[in-house]
Amino acid sequence: MSITVLWPRAFARDGFEAEIEGLGEGLEGVFVRGIENVTDEQWEAAEGLVGGPLPLEYAEKAKNARIYVKSAVGFDDVDVEGFGKLGIPVCNTPDYGTREVADHAMALMMTLTKSIAFHNERLRAEPVKNWQPALNPFGQRLATQTFGIVGMGRIGTAAALRAKAFDMDVVFYDPFKPNGSEYAVGVRRADSLEELMGQSDIVSIHAPLNADTRGLIGKDAFAAAKKGMIVVNTARGPVIDLDALHDAMKNDTVLAAGLDVLPDEPANVNAPLIAAWHRDEEWIQHRLLVTPHSAFFTPQSMRDIRAFSARTAARYLRDGRLESCVNEQFLTNRR
Repeated sequence: MSITVLWPRAFARDGFEAEIEGLGEGLEGVFVRGIENVTDEQWEAAEGLVGGPLPLEYAEKAKNARIYVKSAVGFDDVDVEGFGKLGIPVCNTPDYGTREVADHAMALMMTLTKSIAFHNERLRAEPVKNWQPALNPFGQRLATQTFGIVGMGRIGTAAALRAKAFDMDVVFYDPFKPNGSEYAVGVRRADSLEELMGQSDIVSIHAPLNADTRGLIGKDAFAAAKKGMIVVNTARGPVIDLDALHDAMKNDTVLAAGLDVLPDEPANVNAPLIAAWHRDEEWIQHRLLVTPHSAFFTPQSMRDIRAFSARTAARYLRDGRLESCVNEQFLTNRR
C-alpha cells in the first residue's frame, strides 16, 4: 500500500508533475483545490501534509499525519508549538528561491543607485527637457560603498557574493552565525546592529521574522544609521518599523528604500509612509520603490518549491530522514 501525502491547498495548473516527481516511488499525492474541499476521509488517510499555512484545527483532523511541510521559507504563520504537541514535525522549504531573492535585492539597490526609476519617470513626463544623463540623485560608485547585511543565512550569503562582485565592501550582522563564517566568503562581521547601521551605505535585510526581529529596524537602528543610507527589504515586512522608516526618510537619514515586503500586504495605504508614496508627495518622489512580495517568483523557483517540499515529505515518510525541521524543540512524542 502506498503512503498518502495530501496537498489541501493545491494550486498547480499543470497536472502536479513537479510534486509527483518530488514524491518518487511508493508515495501517492492527493491534491485538493481548497482546504474546505478536503473530506474527512482524505484528512484521516494522509500521512504527510504539504502546502501553504495550515491551521492547527485541520492538523487535528489528520490523525495519521506524521509530517507537515510548509511550501515556503517563512513559517511565522504556523503554530509550530501546537504541531509539536500533536507529535507532527513541521518543516519549511528553505532551498528554493535563494538566488531569486538575492537577485531582487540587487535589483532594488541598482534601480536606486543608478536612478533608473527616477530617469524613466522623468523622461516619460518630459522626454526632451529631462534628457539629463549627468543627473543621478542617488548614485555613487558601488565600489566605494559599504553593503550591510542583516541576517547572513542562505539568501544573505547569496546577496553578499553578489555585492562582492560589484567590488563593494560587505559587512554583516548576525548574532547566530558561528565565528569564522565571515572568512569563508571574504566579508566582515559587525558586532552589533548599531555598528552595522553606522557604517553601511546600503543595508539589505535578510532576517527571518520572529519575536526578536519584529521591528528590529526601527527608531533605535535608524538613530545609529549613517546619514543618506539606502535600505532594501526582501525578507519579511514587519522586520522594519514602517513608521520609523517614514521618519528616517523624512529627516533624510534614509535617502531611499526598496521594499518587496510590507507589514501589511497588500499595501496599507493608510500607513504614513505608504500613503505619502501612494499620493506621490513631493518629499518622497523617486525615493521609495515597492514591489508586491515578488522577489521569490520565477517559473524555475515555483517548480523548485513544489518539488522540494514534496521531496522533504517523501524522505521522512519513506526513509525517516527529517530535513529542515523548525519545531524540533516542541516535538514531545513524534508520531
